[in-house]
Amino acid sequence: MALLGTQLVITLVMVSIIQKLGPHFSLARWILCSTGLVRYLYPTDDELRALAGVPKDKHKGKKGSRNVENGKTYIFHCIEPYDDIKLETAKVTAQDVIHLKFYTEYQWLLDFALYSSLVYILTEIYQAVSPPKDEVNLSMLWCFLVVMFSVKLLVSLTLQYFESQESVGERSTVIVTAFAYLLVAMMVLIVDENTLELGLNKAYTSFNQSAAAFLETQGIDSSGPASKLVLKFCLAVWCALVGALFTFPGLRMAKMHWDSLRYCSENRLQRILLNISFASPFLLVLLWVKPVSRDYLTNRIFHGMMAPLMTEHAFDTMRLILIVSAVLLRLALMPIYLQAYLNMAYYRVEAQKKEAGRITNMEFQKKIAAVFYYLCVVTLQYVAPGILCLYLTFMYKTLGNYSWAGLFSDAVAEECSVSSQPAAGDFVPLPSLGGEESIRQSAQQFTLALDSLKQVFTVDVYRGLFGFATWWSCFAWFATSSLGMVYQSYFSRV
Repeated sequence: MALLGTQLVITLVMVSIIQKLGPHFSLARWILCSTGLVRYLYPTDDELRALAGVPKDKHKGKKGSRNVENGKTYIFHCIEPYDDIKLETAKVTAQDVIHLKFYTEYQWLLDFALYSSLVYILTEIYQAVSPPKDEVNLSMLWCFLVVMFSVKLLVSLTLQYFESQESVGERSTVIVTAFAYLLVAMMVLIVDENTLELGLNKAYTSFNQSAAAFLETQGIDSSGPASKLVLKFCLAVWCALVGALFTFPGLRMAKMHWDSLRYCSENRLQRILLNISFASPFLLVLLWVKPVSRDYLTNRIFHGMMAPLMTEHAFDTMRLILIVSAVLLRLALMPIYLQAYLNMAYYRVEAQKKEAGRITNMEFQKKIAAVFYYLCVVTLQYVAPGILCLYLTFMYKTLGNYSWAGLFSDAVAEECSVSSQPAAGDFVPLPSLGGEESIRQSAQQFTLALDSLKQVFTVDVYRGLFGFATWWSCFAWFATSSLGMVYQSYFSRV
């Protein structure tokens, strides 16, 4: 408590809230079950048999034969695509969704993200009232856990395509997009910083100098831990991985957006909000393009004005606020997108009516039931990229020493820790635990050594790493969705 103080109290209180309220209140369950989502029920065998003109007691012949498999009896018969097939609807309830695939993972991700956001907000308020003095920011640990859990779920969803023998096309798509994003990332990483302000060159210089100074205190003669080429190649591989993980979430997002526009064709306000939400990642990407964003807003003085529209500090704050707003807008529109997905069952039946030929009752029922069965998978594909971008932004803001109040004050961000590089004398050698030293002395030396290690990761390093991670996540988010919209425009089919 003496070391962590208020932040530890906030964390312990939030853990207690999770234990007490978690089983009774769930944001994830509320979104699925209390926002008016309606699912389509597949027709029963008796209803399909009546439409096909097959009597109930007809058991002979190919169309009415009984097959017994694994102790279960299945009645197979073929039906014509009759126009009389009407699907009944039912509201989505908690009893319906609890058995769905990936429901537990979806519920934990969204609920834990909510609790983490509360920890982050309370910590930001506390630090605004009482500026920290070398305190451990526990909210960053919460944000890091949300980021890792989002990545883990995206990996799990992507691995589903590699575990199934029938998903050859999906596997090929993931692999091809991974290499395509690797190529794009390599091109992005060589763009001049005056055009695309990623801050990686400044971050590398700061890290290299700090690491060299730290190694010097340990008696190791080194100019730096790694070359810039190696580090940028590692970043490109990470970019390829993120692009591959975002591929099918982006394609699914495009499909739901396409259907949502058709679903909300008469509501102009909803259509505007849907289009703004879809285009927002592209607008966020442009905020890192210096000639069309920072230079235009912070350097250019328009006719009749005495100063630019905003300061550098205000621009950084605006960029953070716009990212958070874009993600919150996506979450607010989530019920509309999910209903558009559930409506796929209806459109599948309409498409089936136009097809010639026959279909078995089980195949027809599976077509309809599969839509609801994969609801939580689709929901994860919808929310996971946005949550990843949101919490990378939180880490970018806090570790990068930015402020949320830049738009409302003329204060300049503290740059002392950004511009100054630690010298070799600022570091303490790692302790050697000799027998003559007491435990207290060893602990003190080890604490000082950890402080020296923390000085290696300066504000410049955090701004470069998390700024690039945030920008690339927004870029991949929009690029995959745009690719999906192109696909829907030219090859759309239910």
